[in-house]
Amino acid sequence: MRGRDPASATRIQVYVTDPRVVAALRREAQAARIPLSQAAGRSLAKGLARSLTADPEDRLLHLDRALRDHMRATARDVQIIQELMIELARAFFLRLPDAVTDQDPVVLAAVERRIESLLDATAARLVCAAATRRAGGEPG
Repeated sequence: MRGRDPASATRIQVYVTDPRVVAALRREAQAARIPLSQAAGRSLAKGLARSLTADPEDRLLHLDRALRDHMRATARDVQIIQELMIELARAFFLRLPDAVTDQDPVVLAAVERRIESLLDATAARLVCAAATRRAGGEPG
C-alpha cells in the first residue's frame, strides 16, 4: 500500500456494469502495475478533482471530429468554387469574341476543349506545388 497506513484506507464496494469502464480500468491497472481496486480509486480521485488535466484520448477524439467536420465543409466549399469557376470559364470563353457563332457546335466544342485544358493545367500546377512542399522547397 505504498506509504499508506492500512487502517486509514476505507473499503467500499462498487459494481461496474459497463464493459468499457471495466476494460479501461484494467488497462489503467496494467499500465501502472497496480491492483484493479487502486486503479478504480485513482480514477475516482481524478473524476472528483477540481483541476483535471486533459485526457489525451478525449482530446484526440475531439480533434478527430473537428477535423472530419472541417474536411466535410472544405470539400463542399471546394466543390462550390469548382462549379463557379467552370461556369465562369464557360461564360468567358463563350463571349470571346462575342459573335453569332456562339451557338455553333464547333465553337461550343472548342470552348469545352479549352475548359478541359484549363482544368488539366490547374491540376498539374497543384500536383507540382504539393510535390514541392513535400520536398521542403519553396513553391515556384
